[in-house]
Amino acid sequence: MSTHQLDQQISEILNRADRMMLATSVDGNSSAATVFFARDGDDLIFFTFNPTRKAEQIRLNSKVQAVIWPKDMEGIRGLQIEGRCFQIKDQQEIKKAHNLILQTTTAFKEYMDDPFLIKNKVVGYYRLKPTLIKYVDFYSDEKFQFKEFSQNETSVLMEALQSVLKRAGLWIRAVRAPFFTAAIVPILLGAVIAFGDLKQAGAAALWNWKFFWLTLIGGILAQAGTNLSNDYFDHTSRNDEVNKWFSPFNGGSRMIQAGLIRPWKILFAALLAFALTMAIGFYLNREITGHFFGNSPLLWIGIGGVSLGMLYTWSPIRLGYHGWGELSIALGFGPLMVLGSHFVLSQPLIQNNLANWHFMRPLLASVPVAILIMLVVWINQFQDAPADARVGKNTWVVRLAKIQNNQILYKGPFAFYVAFNIFSFAFILFLAILGIIKPQLSTPYVVIALLPTVLLYKAIKWGKEWLNAWNSPNADLTKLPYELLRVNVSTIGLHFFTGMLLIFAFWLGS
Repeated sequence: MSTHQLDQQISEILNRADRMMLATSVDGNSSAATVFFARDGDDLIFFTFNPTRKAEQIRLNSKVQAVIWPKDMEGIRGLQIEGRCFQIKDQQEIKKAHNLILQTTTAFKEYMDDPFLIKNKVVGYYRLKPTLIKYVDFYSDEKFQFKEFSQNETSVLMEALQSVLKRAGLWIRAVRAPFFTAAIVPILLGAVIAFGDLKQAGAAALWNWKFFWLTLIGGILAQAGTNLSNDYFDHTSRNDEVNKWFSPFNGGSRMIQAGLIRPWKILFAALLAFALTMAIGFYLNREITGHFFGNSPLLWIGIGGVSLGMLYTWSPIRLGYHGWGELSIALGFGPLMVLGSHFVLSQPLIQNNLANWHFMRPLLASVPVAILIMLVVWINQFQDAPADARVGKNTWVVRLAKIQNNQILYKGPFAFYVAFNIFSFAFILFLAILGIIKPQLSTPYVVIALLPTVLLYKAIKWGKEWLNAWNSPNADLTKLPYELLRVNVSTIGLHFFTGMLLIFAFWLGS
């Protein structure tokens, strides 16, 4: 068959078909889905939702395979296509793809034109650029014909570089690195207070940078281990699988659900992160006491912190499933990290003698940080509540919410959200006053940490608006969970900005 004849046969099949079976694969997780397609020259255009498994896998591995068979000769004459696939980002190209798809099918027009889905980047258009088309015809003597598209191939070097970068980005997403502020804030707070103690005693020169960096890395690894183990065990309970309202702030990293990382690798990475945390902890404990298992507050703080992180979702304890998760988060990313950091970095004064450890100052400072990080998890559980209730994960949001006419009512959990926030800022005001009366316990400069109350006002206002909309008889319960995202973001901001201002205040106080 000549090249011209082959092109005609390929074109005939593409013109007679309107859908293809698309196969994607990442890390041994293969997926297949049937999608409608439209032609754009040699390229194939299709529409899908960006959070779908195939779209997630395409972002990491652009190599795909597609199979197309004419309607009247299924399994006898058709095309097998290998190529590279990517999401269309240019606005003009998006409009073009939108119109091409509608010429093929109007089945998804409602979603393609939905302003809410467009605004939140849920809908997406993808282009498949073929690198090889295999024409199959079992009626012909020559049953297989090949057409190559060398111009669509990527160089080996570029492919290797992209693979490394995408894989690194994948694990950054898996450990949820953007949220490491949950560990960084309390460790910095304990460190600043420790530095102030050293400076007041005239021993600022004894500050130990090696201890500081090891403590910070250990805390971040502990959070990474907690996040990864949470992903794995919420997968085994099917929690994340049944969660339909996931977002960047709730529902896990979605690595397992999107078929991007095998479950056993997530578990192994969690164990490795906890192992490295413990290795750092034991090393620091040996430096302080002379023995890896020497009796010290650091040993017990470390054991307590790692235990809370592991048992948060680990079977069979599952603290988060029995109403202890919120307290675990508050303790682990509040007092334990602040006190642990302070104890290690003020060792020149303490010398592992508890009588020399002035722990009340860091303990009091840790209270608002603990409450605010707990509230980050608390508000994120609003979107998780249906899935949590379904699999028996009895968080306090699930416990406090009420069910009426098969609808979850969030008035109770939101009232506690407001109360805890108000208490945390009232406690900061108390610390400011305490800093005037008893400077050894606090500093009046913490009054600057009240500045985020402006953001708190906004968060509460938006939360009340959302609550009213949710309780409305005409509420669109499929979209409203995503309207809460600005409250989720605000709560993260409250923890971060308030924490950083507390750190700055104690630095000023030193």
